[in-house]
Amino acid sequence: MKRLWFATVIIAAAGLVLFGCTQSVDPKNSAAGDISSIDQEIASLKAAAKPIVNSGAPSGLVTASFGGQSVEFWPFTGTGFPGEAKDPVNILFFGQADPRDIRAALLSLDGDRTAFGFPDEPPFNSTWDDAIGDEQSCYSTADGWTGSTIQLACGYYQVARFHIRLFKMGDQTAGAAHFEVLIPGTEQHEVISWEVAEQFVVVDFMRSGLLDGDIPMSQTGQINPSPWRTIRYQIYNGLPVELRMLIGGPTEDVTADVPIGTDGMATILNLASTAERVFETRNQDLIITYDQTVPKPFCAGENDYVYVAGPITFHQTTTLMADGTFERQSRATGELYVTPIDMGTGQPGGETLTAQVRDNHGAWMNDTYESTSSMLYQKLLPASADGAGRLFIMFGVNSDGHNFNYVTQRCANEGS
Repeated sequence: MKRLWFATVIIAAAGLVLFGCTQSVDPKNSAAGDISSIDQEIASLKAAAKPIVNSGAPSGLVTASFGGQSVEFWPFTGTGFPGEAKDPVNILFFGQADPRDIRAALLSLDGDRTAFGFPDEPPFNSTWDDAIGDEQSCYSTADGWTGSTIQLACGYYQVARFHIRLFKMGDQTAGAAHFEVLIPGTEQHEVISWEVAEQFVVVDFMRSGLLDGDIPMSQTGQINPSPWRTIRYQIYNGLPVELRMLIGGPTEDVTADVPIGTDGMATILNLASTAERVFETRNQDLIITYDQTVPKPFCAGENDYVYVAGPITFHQTTTLMADGTFERQSRATGELYVTPIDMGTGQPGGETLTAQVRDNHGAWMNDTYESTSSMLYQKLLPASADGAGRLFIMFGVNSDGHNFNYVTQRCANEGS
């Protein structure tokens, strides 16, 4: 069995210092888009989206067995069918393993983990809540493609958090857990550990009292590569030394991206009972202010960077109804200023554009059906300007097999 390790760590997560932004850029020459026309364009794009139905199985399926039960599944998450492998599956739930009950168990816990060596400070003393996060998919022969209908986070979106996505697979549930930090001046997170997040979730189920008393847990063999993915060196060098030690990385600054260590195995948690489900509605609101130079996200050439400034507003509502139906709705909206940057000089290298951003997510689950979907719209204006364009993505996973992954991009230099 995988040895559980819990080391006391001292970390001021709020003190993360990552790579900085370029000097402020005056946005006075930018041009905003007409909101009504943007809504009309989004409606037209959604109507034109072509679904992908009856998506096939990915290669590389593995089997996990425990207590006379087994599940065959893809040991990764992705954003397509099959798509590129993104996060490793590192936790499996057997027994009383409905994702809604796993959610109830984590939401019921307080934040005191000091008995297991975690410090009494965020995110290690935080409590769980429904996560604001991108949608992903996973596959099992029992249920086919399933989405991250339920995903949970412990910590602060704006600094650092533990994040787990849950995927129903017949009578079992797969979990993909990671520890991540916010890239300052953006709304994007960087994963820094799979193993610490796995151990964090294991600790909380040990605290829950729901594990089987005779055989509480086990482990798979190696089901995914070790290591898996990397931490960009600019971000790694902004991490406190104590945090570098916790994730098993070099304590000194580096000049190359750092592999994210993992043993490639998943912990199997054997749940003998469930926590009481709380029928309620939860709301979350936050604002993230962009103030960072980043690679241009679309309509970009090699080594195109832009300075992005302005707020993104997030709102999420989750509801668990008395009949067991779970629903999640979230949206992010923003109007940002986007200026090309000459990375040789760090100075503006072109006209400042306005970016209109819309990012909507929906998820729904009851005893017989579940659905997960997202829509991303980004547009750089004015449309005639050099570097302008539009990106539109629709992604959805439904338990009836009606899945879709629609991506379209139009750039100013490509014509209409």
